[in-house]
Amino acid sequence: MIKIVKKVGLVLTLVLLSTSLWGQGRLAIEEVREGLYMITGAGGNIGVRLTDEGVILIDDKYPQDFEEIQSLVASVSDLPVKYVINTHHHGDHSGSNVSFLEFAEIVAHKNARNNIVRNNQEGAPHIVFVDETAVFLGGVEVQAYYMGTGHTNGDAVVYFPDLKIIHGGDLLHTTAPFIDYGNGGSSRGWVGTLNGMLTLDFDVAIPGHGPLMDRRDVVNFRNQMEIIRQRMTDLIRGGLEPGDALDAIRDPSLSWTQAENGLFMTRSVTGLFLEIAAEVE
Repeated sequence: MIKIVKKVGLVLTLVLLSTSLWGQGRLAIEEVREGLYMITGAGGNIGVRLTDEGVILIDDKYPQDFEEIQSLVASVSDLPVKYVINTHHHGDHSGSNVSFLEFAEIVAHKNARNNIVRNNQEGAPHIVFVDETAVFLGGVEVQAYYMGTGHTNGDAVVYFPDLKIIHGGDLLHTTAPFIDYGNGGSSRGWVGTLNGMLTLDFDVAIPGHGPLMDRRDVVNFRNQMEIIRQRMTDLIRGGLEPGDALDAIRDPSLSWTQAENGLFMTRSVTGLFLEIAAEVE
C-alpha cells in the first residue's frame, strides 16, 4: 500500500509500506489477502496463489516480463510456479507462456488456446477446458469457469473459493473495456458472463487492468455495459449512421465514453454499432 503525506511547503513524501508492496523495474507485487498476491505494471494483472507445494499464477504478462515475474514470485515464496491459468489469449496476459511451459503446466479455455494458435502466438497451453476446471495443489483449490463470450470468446473467470476472491482477466477493467470482435467478443454475451460471475461468492475482484475491485464495482461494470448497449440501441433506432457512432455514444454519465483514448471508444464502438444493428433488424 502507498501512502502520500502532504507536508508544509507543498512537499509530497511518498512512503512505501514494504510489507505489502515490492517493486523492481516495471513490475510490482502486492498482497491481496494472505496467500494471494497481485503483480501489477505493464500488461495484465497477475494473480499469485501460494500453496505448500508450489505457486499457481493467473496470467503471465509479456514475454519480456518472465524473469521479473519469477523474481517477484521468489520474493514471496521459496517454491516454484507449478501452474499458470490464462484468462484469455492476448499477449499482455499470456506472453510469458512459452517460458513457463519449460517447467509448469498452462491451462486455458479451449477457445483461448485456439485463438493463440490461430493468431500465431507462441506458448499454446497444453491443458484446456470447456465449461469449468480446477487446479488442486498443496491443499488449495483454484477454480476456472467459462461463462460465455465477453472480452473474447475464450475468457476464463478464476475463483479462489477459500478466499472469496475472483480474477476476472479483461472481463473486468477499471477504466474502459475492449470488446475484441475479431476474436469472438460480444457486448451482449459480456452482460451474461458478468451475471454468471456475480453468482460466485466473492467480495474482492482482481481485474485485468487497474486496481482491485469489490463486488459493487463489478455490479456497476455490468450495469454500465447494459446502459451503453441500450444507448446504442436507441441511437440506431433513431437513425444513427455508423460513422457518427463514436461521437454519438459519448455521455457525461458513462465513464467509459469519457476516458481519453479509452479502449472502449477507440476500438470497440464500430463493432458495437454493428453488433446491435444486427440485433435490432
